[in-house]
Amino acid sequence: MPIPQHVFDPPFNIIRCSHAVLDVVDLNASREFYENAVGLHVEDCDDRAVYLRGSEEHQHHSLVLRKASTAACNRLGFKVGNEQDLDKAATFFSENGIAYAFSQQPFQGRTLQFTDPFGFQIEIYASMERRPHLLRRYDLYKGCHPQRLDHFNVFAAEVQATVDFYARLGFRLSEYAEEDGPNGRIAAAWLHRKGNVHDFAITNGKGPRLHHFAYWVPTAMNILHLCDVMASSGFLRNIERGPGRHGISNAFFLYIRDPDGHRTELYTSDYFTMDHDHEPMRWSLKDPRRQTLWGAPAPRSWFEQGSPFPGQAVREALFVADVTVAD
Repeated sequence: MPIPQHVFDPPFNIIRCSHAVLDVVDLNASREFYENAVGLHVEDCDDRAVYLRGSEEHQHHSLVLRKASTAACNRLGFKVGNEQDLDKAATFFSENGIAYAFSQQPFQGRTLQFTDPFGFQIEIYASMERRPHLLRRYDLYKGCHPQRLDHFNVFAAEVQATVDFYARLGFRLSEYAEEDGPNGRIAAAWLHRKGNVHDFAITNGKGPRLHHFAYWVPTAMNILHLCDVMASSGFLRNIERGPGRHGISNAFFLYIRDPDGHRTELYTSDYFTMDHDHEPMRWSLKDPRRQTLWGAPAPRSWFEQGSPFPGQAVREALFVADVTVAD
């Protein structure tokens, strides 16, 4: 299948991934997990929602926990360059038959919410309330000292079409996994806007579902420390996979599950992809190093379970690859 070409003049300018909005059943339990075990900082909260961020982030929040009757991924958020980009996005969606709506969201003002053609629920905004970063407030550090939101990874039933759609929006391919042979199909793609390996990874599987969202941490030792923290704070069973290293993105990783089953990756050691002529790296589906350069094999849950989007039917994958490829 064709590798998408870089689009340097997209219809509107997405800067980077920004925040995840999760529906959770027990708001207090979720806050305890993300604040005191993982180490995110609570910026605001009430009896309906908790807003958290990493220590390096100036923006008000990169994770929103919303009290709900059923756990789900409510929205994935991206930041655009300016207010005009929101209007350009509205024009693009109108021209392409994609429903959207403007709303005022707490702490981020005018927000455009849409569901893409594949069922992923997205929101974009231009300006979020600013807060001083906490990078040098070592007295506030907890857990693995998460610095910033790094990326989203989703299960998509139609990988090629989903990749092509986001390539039209200016996402650039850094790595991909593909079947061997002249008619090999792309089974997963790692796409970026901010100049590292990925803001958005699209992987073959029952979808639309969120596989995970990831926070970048300073060193591998921070990830190892989180294992100790979780083992001694009642969350040992919430460690799903790792620590280990992926071949894809060169990431040192740990995957954990929150009280509702939402999956978070703690992540470090990737690389920059800023050059305009950066060539994407191809991985064969037969190469096991892409998933696990070293470390224990992933459990079945890591291949099969994900967070649905409210109101979106989960569809079978368009094709069954030789192996599952989420990362």
